[in-house]
Amino acid sequence: MVSAFITVWVKTGGFATKMFLYLAGGALGLKTAAQGGVAVEFLGLFFQYFISLAFTLFFFWIFPKIKFLAFNKYLIGMLYAVFVNVAMDQILRLTPLPRGTFILARSYVDWVILGVLFGIPIVYNTYKYYGVETK
Repeated sequence: MVSAFITVWVKTGGFATKMFLYLAGGALGLKTAAQGGVAVEFLGLFFQYFISLAFTLFFFWIFPKIKFLAFNKYLIGMLYAVFVNVAMDQILRLTPLPRGTFILARSYVDWVILGVLFGIPIVYNTYKYYGVETK
């Protein structure tokens, strides 16, 4: 969640006051979500945590199955962040939310912020949980 707020702040220079309404808009439609109140914002917050938890559990599940993931926790964390970002972009295509255009520089900012605040902590804790030592 912190990663999403920082990404919006870096891109726009302002605080994301309507972020949770936008997230709920993926399920309710943007017009309906924009008219919603606190309950809709909590729905958006739920979606944020649900998606984060799903990607975290997914990494914990695939880690013992793919040996390459034990290579380097920092590199794998950054690559996992890119994977999550691309996967979420594809998932968002299934929702009624408007899509922006792909700009590599913006995506790079997303990947770095998501990697540092989401990917690396997930991979670090996965390594710790499974007892993997890296150099």
